Amino acid sequence: MQDKSSLLHVESAKYYEDYKLVVAFNDGSSHIADFEKTILSDSRPIISSLKDISLFKDFCIKNHTVSWSNGLDFAPEFIKDCSIKVLNESA
Repeated sequence: MQDKSSLLHVESAKYYEDYKLVVAFNDGSSHIADFEKTILSDSRPIISSLKDISLFKDFCIKNHTVSWSNGLDFAPEFIKDCSIKVLNESA
C-alpha cells in the first residue's frame, strides 16, 4: 500500500489557453497540461461536453485533482501525463 504522503495531488490549477491548464502538483512540479486530444477524441458525453470552452474553463480543485462543473475529473497522474511543458521540476 502506498503512503498517502507519496500520492500525487493537484494543489492548484489555472486556465492557460485553448484546452490547456497550468497545474501545480504536491511534488513541487508545475506543468502545462493539454487536454485537447482527450476532449476532441473521446465521445463520452461527460468528456466531449468540455468542447464548449466556457465549460472547460469552469473547474475547481476538489479531492486533490481538477474537477469540472459537469462532474468530470481526471487522476492527477493522467493530468501530469497530458503535460506538454514542464514549468518547474519537482525537487
